Parts: sequence; C-alpha cells; structure tokens
Amino acid sequence: MAYRNKTYIAFDGDNDMHYYRLMTAWSANERFSLNFSNAHDLNTARDSSQEESIKRQLRERFANSNLFMVLIGDKTRHLTKFVKWEIETAIRLDLPIVGINLNGSRQRDDLCPPSLRDALAVYVPFQEKIVSHAAVNWPDAHKRYKAEGKSGPFYYTDSVYQGLGL
Repeated sequence: MAYRNKTYIAFDGDNDMHYYRLMTAWSANERFSLNFSNAHDLNTARDSSQEESIKRQLRERFANSNLFMVLIGDKTRHLTKFVKWEIETAIRLDLPIVGINLNGSRQRDDLCPPSLRDALAVYVPFQEKIVSHAAVNWPDAHKRYKAEGKSGPFYYTDSVYQGLGL
C-alpha cells in the first residue's frame, strides 16, 4: 500500500493553470503557510493522447493522496472528461475535499461542478491563508462529519476568516 501524504489538485488545465501554478509557488515559498506535497509531481502520462493512459497515471496519484482540492473556475462545471472523473474518484475514495472558488466566493455557488454539489466538502475562496487553513483542518473535520453521517457543503464562519486576517 502506498504512503498517502500527497495533495491531489484538480483544475481546468486550459483556463486555470495559472491558479494551480500560484498554489505550488505558495507551497514552495517559506513566507506562506500553505505547504503540501503535490500528487502531480509523481508522474506524467506517457501517452497523453490516450484517456486510459492518463487515468492510469491519475489513479496512481490518487493512491498516494490524502487530500483532494479542486479549483472551481468559470468552466470547471462543464468539464466531464477528467475533472468530473477526478471528483467522482475522490468521493469514492472518501478523500477530504476542499472546493476552492476562483471567483472569491466563501461557499458553494452555481459554478460548482454537479458531481461535487452534494458531496461532503468545504468551500473556500482562492486566498492562501484560508486554503492553508482548510488543508490543515478539513481532513479531521471531514473524518468527524463522516462519522456523524453528515454530507453536503460546509463553510468556514466569518470569525475564522477574521482570525486569519481576511
């Protein structure tokens, strides 16, 4: 069994790559509190034109992940080939899910992909401090809520944002 210590980040590679790259820069910079071991560093599909080849590599990344983040942009909800599959896989594997709203929303909104809407997940805006807070705190909260039989969207209170200086 693989040691699960990675963060798997799903996103619209055609439109939101710069947000993903900024998150990896936050993680690499010691001045920021966000710190994660990126599952995307594990491998690259050898034949990126073949869907099954890509999914095989993505399954390997999932096998090493203990947290799933999805960047939710303007077009993410329409991506049915890979992002939908990644969300469904994260749900099936019972990974803690952090929905990161690129539009600044602090809660689930109409841009949320349909496959994620009813899943147990926390939603935050694309801001380093709250993303970092969610990465550290949501996995334990997810486990607790799951044990209580809860599902659906969760959000952080205004006091959490205030405590982070946001």
